[in-house]
Amino acid sequence: MNMGQSNNKVFVVDDDQFTLSWYAQYIGSLGSYDVESFDNSLACLNNLTQQPHVIFLDHRMDSLSGLEVLKKIKLFNPNIYVVFISGQDDIQVAVNALKLGAFDYIIKGEGDLQKIADVLKRISDIQNLLQNRPGGLLSSI
Repeated sequence: MNMGQSNNKVFVVDDDQFTLSWYAQYIGSLGSYDVESFDNSLACLNNLTQQPHVIFLDHRMDSLSGLEVLKKIKLFNPNIYVVFISGQDDIQVAVNALKLGAFDYIIKGEGDLQKIADVLKRISDIQNLLQNRPGGLLSSI
């Protein structure tokens, strides 16, 4: 994510230690990301003051569902990109996540690392477009 002074902090939240480590290492290898790993949703929520740019969030974890965590993240800062990564191939969960403001929904398994890279690229592209857009409607008057 080449966004100048912008935040490159990425949170990875998963209660499976192997998956957590695997995703965090992979994202760290992609470029200039400052990756933080959390094995439970409360730890993630308690660290939102670090202002992560992107959060990869497992759906099925401890006491809070991914959807509940997503709502809390969006209340804290609606501009954080939240990407669900779940072993659940449940279309209704995916639809609900997207309705609540998730940026994407990735199913764990074959191709998930490439999908993570693709999502980070799309977010970077969006950020670059937002940074380079004209000042707004009134600036052309």
